[in-house]
Amino acid sequence: MKKGSDWRPLDFKGIKTYSLEERKSKVEVDLFASPLRPGSSFRGFLQSLPQLLAAEDLKDVVSRIISAVRGDKMVLLGMGAHPIKVGLSPIIIDLMERGVLKALAMNGAGIIHDVEIAMVGETSENVEEGLGTGLFGSAKETAEFINAAMKDGYSKEWGVGKAIGMALQKEDFPYRKMSICAAAFKLGIPLTVHIAIGTDVVHIHPSTDGSILGELTYRDFRLFASLVASLEGGVYINLGSAVILPEVFLKALSAARNMGYKVEDFATLNMDFIQHYRPIQNVVRRPTSKKGKGFALTGHHEIMFPLLAAAILEGLEGEV
Repeated sequence: MKKGSDWRPLDFKGIKTYSLEERKSKVEVDLFASPLRPGSSFRGFLQSLPQLLAAEDLKDVVSRIISAVRGDKMVLLGMGAHPIKVGLSPIIIDLMERGVLKALAMNGAGIIHDVEIAMVGETSENVEEGLGTGLFGSAKETAEFINAAMKDGYSKEWGVGKAIGMALQKEDFPYRKMSICAAAFKLGIPLTVHIAIGTDVVHIHPSTDGSILGELTYRDFRLFASLVASLEGGVYINLGSAVILPEVFLKALSAARNMGYKVEDFATLNMDFIQHYRPIQNVVRRPTSKKGKGFALTGHHEIMFPLLAAAILEGLEGEV
């Protein structure tokens, strides 16, 4: 080993070179974006995007969703509560009504915000303020409605999603048309809810029955596994759930494959403003490691999901 002053800089005169014209490059001008003219159509906007990276992924996953819809394959949306809190319910409901989304799944917080929107047209309390007084999560009407709905669903042998949807349809709430749960029940679309006890504000309410929560959400897990078992040729979208839905999806997929269902050639899409470990592993990579394709689109839900939905409908051109 040389010491200190024995080291000398490399002389690059001996570097081998090649002609730029002979090299195979990954980027060329034919893939570049086109400036969009004022007054252009949405189709024109999509066509103006560069054929590179996330822009190309967007076009690819939209094409796969369109093919799934046209082929009557499963397009399953798994979502956290944040999409509701940023105003995406009307777009999700529209995709359900048009037959694009065949089934939905959400976490326990999803039904809380969905119910509150239906009831009073607003949701999402000030956590810091409520936590300081010990009243965070103590809204009376929200908890009593949800717990009563699940108690009724328990006797009917339903899961959480169907129980909440039916209860919302029975009530003449002023903003019921904005409810994803009510719309799913009305349309006969499966909606499953995956509750982790202790994560949702209603769990501290005196009307809560842990045995009912556990039973109903387990029923929904089994239903969700059935939906995942039908994903061959379809698409699974994870929208804004960093932990619960990615974990539930992976277990449901394993159960389906264990029981002999062929769920190999399908697409997955994770949409979030930060790409977390579990969605990347449990939604994008692991399920499609042998066949199919996983996608990750990063950006604000309130921008990216409407963009995805508009591109899907533009591609279907009024067929749904």
